[in-house]
Amino acid sequence: MRTITATHYVTPLREGGSLPAIVEGDDDGTYVLKFRGAGQGPRALIAELVAGELARHLGLRVPEIVLVELDPRMAKTEPDPEIQDLLRASEGLNLALDFLPGSITFDPLVDANLEARLASQIVWFDALVMNVDRTPRNTNLLVWHRDVWLIDHGASLYFHHNWNETYLERSRSTFEAISKHVLLPKAAALEEVDAEWAPMVTPEAVEAIVRQIPEAWLGDVSLFAASDTHRDAHRQAYRDWLLRRMEHPRPWVEEALRARALLV
Repeated sequence: MRTITATHYVTPLREGGSLPAIVEGDDDGTYVLKFRGAGQGPRALIAELVAGELARHLGLRVPEIVLVELDPRMAKTEPDPEIQDLLRASEGLNLALDFLPGSITFDPLVDANLEARLASQIVWFDALVMNVDRTPRNTNLLVWHRDVWLIDHGASLYFHHNWNETYLERSRSTFEAISKHVLLPKAAALEEVDAEWAPMVTPEAVEAIVRQIPEAWLGDVSLFAASDTHRDAHRQAYRDWLLRRMEHPRPWVEEALRARALLV
């Protein structure tokens, strides 16, 4: 994963609750920056990284994710006090997604011809990572060059906002929020996708993804404080949660099938 430095704050994206922004980087690229100083802190960035890279591993389209060094002195040129505070609180390493110029928000009515297979893949993936933020009200899907792209996974893996000894037990939960998924009515191939994609979520693949979580975002969980390498233990807990969630039978797949059966 590349690391860039933010060179210019372009504009806030006020439709996001955490006030993300469009910034320019020292590689001449333009990115949607997610701030570590926002409400959910580094855990939202971890969810964005882990879920986004897992989606990419499975073959879904996700804009490139980069790590972003942010100099708080950038706040001096911003007139908005709220943005100034956010920039100062986000000194150091943040996360951003490549900005897709000209992309438009996916609309299930306008884009009604979405294939059942792709819809099923996205529903399956969101049920796996417990993404509560892919609803008709806020699809977090973009259409760019006629392809569907997945964005905004910071609300995924929400178990990590309540770390305790039961986190592995909780990995076996069903995820009832899948019933509100914008693509669930079109997800007619869930069982086929499960059979194809479950073998792809291997220990090696998950390990490679969680290894990319920066040290600076880890180590704030008392559950792992007793370990001499508590940041490594914190990182590996994400790996263990995902692999435990993938164990057969998968209640979250059954829940998605049950929820869809109620719609058709």
